[in-house]
Amino acid sequence: MTRTASLLAPLALLGALGGCGLQPMYAGGGSGAVAQGLAAVEVAPIEGRAGWLVRNALKDRLAQSGGTATPRYRLDVLLDDQLESLGLLTDETVSRERRTLRARYQLVDLSNGTILLDATAGSDAGIDVVSSEFATIAAEQTALENLAVEVSDRIMIRVTLALRSQS
Repeated sequence: MTRTASLLAPLALLGALGGCGLQPMYAGGGSGAVAQGLAAVEVAPIEGRAGWLVRNALKDRLAQSGGTATPRYRLDVLLDDQLESLGLLTDETVSRERRTLRARYQLVDLSNGTILLDATAGSDAGIDVVSSEFATIAAEQTALENLAVEVSDRIMIRVTLALRSQS
């Protein structure tokens, strides 16, 4: 293949990309419909430490799209945080734990109370239980922090897609 042909091949494929139906999610940047919709989402308070972590992560992601004075949508989240023992040694001490964080969430249109999105998201993490109780507690807390970020990312993806379909 000649050098010119190898340079023109990607340009030809780029021209065909427009016909595939793909559209940019954030068309229009900060003034686009999706960004404006995300800026108008209010996150309702969520119970517990896990709720505090998830709510802050969601608010951080929503703040990246700017802010509005009047919210048009409310995001209601209900969490289920479970910590279970998995591995037992011969002396019946736990050697492994699994932390699971599940969220049931709804995106509500505040103008008429319509539920635009009703979905779930979740993630889990494995934790090694070691002889140091402090290290195990620290690992459990770190797992919760990481799970809160993961779950909030999954929620944001679904909320963004729901708002995109509204525009």
